[in-house]
Amino acid sequence: MSTQGHLLRRLSQLYGGLTLYGASSALLVRSGLGLEPWNVLHEGLAERTGLSIGVVLTLVGASVLLLWIPLRQRPGLGTISNVLVIGVALDATLALVPDARTLAVRVPLLVAGIVLHGVATGMYIAARFGAGPRDGLMTGLHQRTGVSIRLVRTAIEITVVATGFALGGTVGIGTVLYALSIGPLAQLFLRVFAVPSEDGSTVVAGGQPKRAILRR
Repeated sequence: MSTQGHLLRRLSQLYGGLTLYGASSALLVRSGLGLEPWNVLHEGLAERTGLSIGVVLTLVGASVLLLWIPLRQRPGLGTISNVLVIGVALDATLALVPDARTLAVRVPLLVAGIVLHGVATGMYIAARFGAGPRDGLMTGLHQRTGVSIRLVRTAIEITVVATGFALGGTVGIGTVLYALSIGPLAQLFLRVFAVPSEDGSTVVAGGQPKRAILRR
């Protein structure tokens, strides 16, 4: 693969993955059966402020990115794009997809949202343009404090879920299913979307997928 073709493949995966992530987040919102941890917080803040959930997602992402400065994390193209693209895609999809009123519609929306999150995660991370703001916060805290990635991630997600729920965000069976399934799904799709290097060898994002899950 040529250098230009290689870069085009990576950029396509980056922006395709980010757009799909926002769209699949909207499906989870429309299902009404529970959101992924950070979107519980985003929805709660949206309820309190009157802003759209996509706008809140973008503002929270930018705020989290500021925390990278004392943690000495360096953003990449993927980091900045994460902040700018996902919220727009989420709001655009919400404008197109109506509220679901029956379980016969809500359950398929939930399942589709979770699976497509896994697809989007594999696409985005395998493009190798840098971590999302929330992943960078997690790894930065790990590096600065010495506390394990698993403990840092758990503490952050418990905090955002509890805060979001208190503000009115949706926690439900979908939240639990997401937590249980996103790791295996991400691992699968990281391999599916692994980008061959310019010398033809296959590159898969380093580290365990659980440690690199995209958080908006």
